[in-house]
Amino acid sequence: MSELINFAHRGAAGHRPENTMVSFRYALELGATGIETDVQMTRDGHLVLIHDESLQRTTGSPAWVKDVTLEELRQLEAGSWYDEKYRGERIPTLEELLELVRQAKSRVVLNLELKNGLIQYPELERKVIEAVRACALSEQTVISSFNHYSLVECKALAPEIKTGILYMEGLYEPWKYAGSIGAEALHAIQYAVRPEFVAEATAHGVAYHPFTVNEIHEMTALIQAGVAGMITDYPDRLAGLLSN
Repeated sequence: MSELINFAHRGAAGHRPENTMVSFRYALELGATGIETDVQMTRDGHLVLIHDESLQRTTGSPAWVKDVTLEELRQLEAGSWYDEKYRGERIPTLEELLELVRQAKSRVVLNLELKNGLIQYPELERKVIEAVRACALSEQTVISSFNHYSLVECKALAPEIKTGILYMEGLYEPWKYAGSIGAEALHAIQYAVRPEFVAEATAHGVAYHPFTVNEIHEMTALIQAGVAGMITDYPDRLAGLLSN
């Protein structure tokens, strides 16, 4: 069995302010072998890493990502909401994370979630793919989304980049659905994952990367079920289990 991918959810979000460079760097220090993040687009077309469509929760600004320029976004502070000692952290661009991964000492898999369910960012798929290709990271990237039409578009634009289907509820025979849209992975909420589902998906060449798995007993059960990866706020916990 190939090595299970330890995806750090928004970086080491259990230890650092989510989706910041300090969080991504710390995730790698903790043993993460993958980084999960959320991609949105500013008003002037720059790709930035933030989960919420609104800037309120992590910066205190009532504006939405889609309504501000990159220059305006760079003025916002995105660390002190988590802890005052992280004051001064900024919302990073996708290019900053790609460069971190490109320079990493060991192979890191990128899980780029396109946040295009509520907001339909024009050309988001094309721009993300171009950025990934520009850094020669296609082989180390999985593009995921709850918007499955977007995943079909990604696969048409970049057959060489893997895609992952995000879903929250029970999906009937999801490995067959994945095959129908050309997706290589199932990014299911952990409670929708059963050992028999994992076995069937694996037999069909489809990987399970459940989210968001934070408790040791949950991680242990999913390791035993044979998942190919896990998305967690605590990559140190998963790294510890895998080392044993």
